[in-house]
Amino acid sequence: MTRVFIGLLWILHVLPLGALAAFGNGLGRVLYWLIPERRRVTHINLEKCFPQMAPQARERLARAHFRAFTRSIVEHALLWWAPEARIRRLIRIEGLEHLGALRGTPVILFVPHFAGLDACATRIGLERDCVGIFSQQKDALFSELLAHGRGRFGDQRQVSRQEGVRVAIRAMLREDRPFYYLPDQDYGARDALFVPFFGVPAATVPGLSRIARLARAKVLPCVTQMLPGGEGYVVRIEAPWQDFPTSDLHADTLRMNRYIEQAALRMPEQYLWMHKRFKTRPEGEARFY
Repeated sequence: MTRVFIGLLWILHVLPLGALAAFGNGLGRVLYWLIPERRRVTHINLEKCFPQMAPQARERLARAHFRAFTRSIVEHALLWWAPEARIRRLIRIEGLEHLGALRGTPVILFVPHFAGLDACATRIGLERDCVGIFSQQKDALFSELLAHGRGRFGDQRQVSRQEGVRVAIRAMLREDRPFYYLPDQDYGARDALFVPFFGVPAATVPGLSRIARLARAKVLPCVTQMLPGGEGYVVRIEAPWQDFPTSDLHADTLRMNRYIEQAALRMPEQYLWMHKRFKTRPEGEARFY
């Protein structure tokens, strides 16, 4: 089945982006009904994060999220096989000067889980050799293809989660590689703090603050927006955070979550609501999922 899926994507990569987007949106409408578990998780997350939103509006947002997420998967065809010139044309990058100004300084690119996540990695890879930590997928062939896509351009260093964050930190410090860091998922209670996310206590890894302090690194938020139809993507690298990290680990981690909230409010359908963000609960609290 994986080979069939990959073969279909390879065929699709020659199509205009508008056609790919339409196909992805249509497939997302179908998958909304075919994946009930992820539909249920999405509904729970949206209800917890937007309790004041009308149920009909949350339903529309859930459906839009499935369309955006599925479209991003389909458009991996471009990330994996499109020529460099087409990648540059379809994925615009803003704020590259912030990254360029920090040559020789340890840098953490703080990249939350939005639909354009891999488009961001591919586009930045055309400009800088980075290091990132990625989870191995259950399907070995799919995992290999993801690694291929993320490492197509330049000399990208891909560290498995099993190798640990110290390997990535060494690459950042010794090889002047920006650290492409994705800290906004629930990895369990170990080493996590319960910090509000849209007002809900969420098990949150405080690694952004800890690594920035350990490496004396600058933190540059980086969010990618998927644009309508055939307009492509915009990668936005922001100026480095000032007064970060502080001596207050909880306050630093809250700042991170609040930044993600603000970004999610700008394009709510593109944040990864399918993920069980509130899977780990404080002791004695009932499970959400």
